[in-house]
Amino acid sequence: MEILQQLTFIERGIVAGLIIGLICPLLGAFLLVRRITIITEALSHITLTGITAGVFISQTMTWLAFINPLYTGLIFSLVGSILIEKLRHAYKSFQELAVPIILSSGIGLSAILIGLSSGSTVEWYSYLFGSLVTVSLSDLYFTMATGFIAFIIIFAFYKEWLSISFDQEFAKTSGIKVNRLNFFFSLLIALVISMSMKVVGILLVGAMVTLPVAASIQIAKSFRQVVILGIIFGEVAMIAGILFSYYFNIATGGMVVVTGVVILLLTSLIKRLGLVSSTVA
Repeated sequence: MEILQQLTFIERGIVAGLIIGLICPLLGAFLLVRRITIITEALSHITLTGITAGVFISQTMTWLAFINPLYTGLIFSLVGSILIEKLRHAYKSFQELAVPIILSSGIGLSAILIGLSSGSTVEWYSYLFGSLVTVSLSDLYFTMATGFIAFIIIFAFYKEWLSISFDQEFAKTSGIKVNRLNFFFSLLIALVISMSMKVVGILLVGAMVTLPVAASIQIAKSFRQVVILGIIFGEVAMIAGILFSYYFNIATGGMVVVTGVVILLLTSLIKRLGLVSSTVA
C-alpha cells in the first residue's frame, strides 16, 4: 500500500490502465460470442446516472458530502444489470428491447441530474471522457478492488460461461444453471464498466470492451487466441493512449479509443493482405 501512495498521477493512471486493459477484452470476448456487446452501452449510461446522482446528493445534502460518485455509479450499474436481466425475461421474444430501455432511461435521468447539480465542466468532462489528472489514490484502490473481484468471477465461471456462450441449450442439458450464471455475468459487466470509467470515461468504456476483441478476431484462429490477442491489443491501446494523452494534453479515453481503432485497422489490413489467415472472423 505504501508503494501505491508514492505513485505519481501518471503512474496511477498506468496501473489502473493495465488492469482495465486486462479485464475489458477478457469480458469482451464472451460478449462478442454472445453477440450482446451493445449491453455495455446501456450499463455505461446507467452508470453515468449513478455518478450524477452521487454528485447531486453530495452537493444538496451536506451530511452526505462524503459520498464518492464512483460508488453510486457502481450501485446504479449493478441495479441496471439486474433490471436488464429482468427485462430480458419479461420480453422473452424481444430480449433486445432491454438494452434501449435501460440506455434511454440512463440518458434521460443523467440529463436531469446534471442540470440540477452544479458540477464544473471539467468534472463532467473527466467522467464522460476520462482523465489522468483526476485519478486519485482512492480511485486506484477502487479500480484494483473491482478488477480483482471481476477477475476472480471470470476465473471461477470461465468454463461454464464458455459453454453458455457457444451453445446455451447444450449448457442447460449439461446441468449448468444458465439463468443464475447469466445473472452473475450481468453483474460482472457492471463491475467492469464501473472500474473503467475514471480512466476511459463513461461514454467510451464500451469501445474498450469491443475494439481489442474486434481486432483480435481478424487474425485469431481460436477462442483462446481471441482472448490472448484481445488482452495484448487492449494493453497496447491503453498504455499508448495514456502516454499520448499525457504528452499532447488530450482526453485520455478519446486517445485510448483512437489507438484501439488504429490497431483494428492494422489487423484488418494484415488480414486483407493475406499475411495471416483467421478461422474465427
